Amino acid sequence: MTGLIAPTGFREYDARWVLDTDLDLEGVETLGLALATLLYELDSPRLVTGHDYRSYSEDVKAALIRGLVAGGAEVRDIGLCLTPMAYFAREALGVPGVAMVTASHNENGWTGVKMGAHPPFTFGPEEMARLKALSLEGGRIERPGGRRIAVEGFANRYLAEVASGPKLSRPIRVVAACGNGTAGAFVPEALRRMGAEVIEMDTDLDWTFPRYNPNPEDRVMLDAMADRVRETGADLALGFDGDGDRCGVVDDRGHEIFADRMGLMLARDLVADHPGATFVVDVKSTGLYRTDPVLAAASARVVYGMTGHSHMKRAVAAEGALVGFEKSGHVFFAPPLGRGYDDALVFAREILRLLDRAGGRRLSELEAELPPAFTSLTMNAHCPDTEKYAVVERIAGEYRALAGAGGIVLGRGILDLVTVNGIRVELEGGAWLLVRASSNKPELVVVVESLDSVDDMRALFHDAVKPRLAAHPEVGGWNQEV
Repeated sequence: MTGLIAPTGFREYDARWVLDTDLDLEGVETLGLALATLLYELDSPRLVTGHDYRSYSEDVKAALIRGLVAGGAEVRDIGLCLTPMAYFAREALGVPGVAMVTASHNENGWTGVKMGAHPPFTFGPEEMARLKALSLEGGRIERPGGRRIAVEGFANRYLAEVASGPKLSRPIRVVAACGNGTAGAFVPEALRRMGAEVIEMDTDLDWTFPRYNPNPEDRVMLDAMADRVRETGADLALGFDGDGDRCGVVDDRGHEIFADRMGLMLARDLVADHPGATFVVDVKSTGLYRTDPVLAAASARVVYGMTGHSHMKRAVAAEGALVGFEKSGHVFFAPPLGRGYDDALVFAREILRLLDRAGGRRLSELEAELPPAFTSLTMNAHCPDTEKYAVVERIAGEYRALAGAGGIVLGRGILDLVTVNGIRVELEGGAWLLVRASSNKPELVVVVESLDSVDDMRALFHDAVKPRLAAHPEVGGWNQEV
C-alpha cells in the first residue's frame, strides 16, 4: 500500500489534505500503517479513533483503521464525536493514543487527523516529522494482533463529564451556534445539562455547511451570532468550530469578545479561588495579562507559550498552569477544572459559571471592567515555507540588535523580547508587536497592539513592522492589513 499522500499535508501538530486531490483512501491506509509503526516506537499501540460529520469522514476513518490494524494497533472506535470527546476517551477507556479524523473548520473537501500517543498531549513537530518520513519514505512495519473494537454510546460519558459539578443557579440564556457542524449533535444537550436555557442556532447536522463554515473566528459566523443575540435578548452566544475544540463568544450587546480577553476575564475570576495560579497565554494574546492589577494582587504568574494546540498543551503541563488561553479560541483547563486539553464545552461551562457568579452583572459589563486594548487582526504576508523560519530569525536578530543599542520603536523603548515563538517586542506604554512564521501556511504572521488608540495600533503596523518586513525580499504581499 502506498497511494497518494501529498507531503504538504503534514503540519507542525496535525495533518490536513484535500481529499482525492492531495490524499486518496489508499494513502490514508498507508498513513494508518505509518501511525501504527510510530505508536509502537512510542510504546503506545492502543488508541481511540472517531470522526467528524462530513460526507467522507467515515470512509477516511475506515481506511485509517485498516492501516492501523495492519500495523498491529488496537483501535477503540467511538464513532461520530467531537475532538475533545476523543481526547477524553483516551483517559476514560484507558488507552494512550488518539487519531481523530477531522478537518476542523476547513472547507468541504478537506480531511485530516489529529493524533497523540500519551494523554493529554497531541503530536508536535518531532512526531509529525517522523510520521511524515514513515508515510513517504518507508520503514512501516506490519504486525499481527491488530483489531478494531466498536465502543457504543460513549457520548453520554463525555456529556456527563463536561457538565459535571455545580449547576447554574439561574437559567442563563445562551445561543448555541454550531454552523451545522459536528458540535450540533452534542453542544445543546451539554449546555442544558449545565443548567443553561439554550437557543439553538444551526445545530442540524449538514455537511454542506449551507450558511457558513463552522469557524468562530469567521466574520460571517460571528455576525450571525450577534444578530441572533439581538433578536432573542439572549445573555450571550457561544460559537463552536467544526470539531468542538474552539469556542467563540458574543456578549449580550452582540459584540464579539476575543478569546484572549475572555480568558483574562476568567483568569480574574479564577484567582479568587486559586491565588498564585499560573496562566499560559499564546504569543498572539493581549498584553493586558502582564499588566492586570487583579492578577498581580493574587500573585498570579503569566507565561507566554507558542501558538498551536499541541504546543499549548505541553506548555500548560510544563508550567503547572491552571489554564492556557490561545487567542484562536483553544483553551486548556488543567485539573481541577479540566484535563489539560482543549475543549470548547469546558470553556463554555466556565464562561457560564463566571456569569452565574457575577451577581447579575452582564457579560458586557464584565468585559467593560478590562482596560481598552486596540489589537489588530491576525495579518499574514506570503513567505515561502523554505524561507519563512530563516526570515523570522533574521528579523528577530534585528530587534535584538535594536534593543541592545537602546533603540526605540515609534518613540518607545523596548522593554522585553519574547522569543518562544518568533519575536514579540514589548514596548513602553504597553504596546507590542509580533512576527512569527505560520505553522500551516507559507506565510509570516503579524499582530500588533496599542493601549492608546486604533490610530496608534495602525501606525505600529504601517510605520514600524511593514517597512521592516519589506526589506526582506522573501516577504510578499499581505492578505489583509489594518
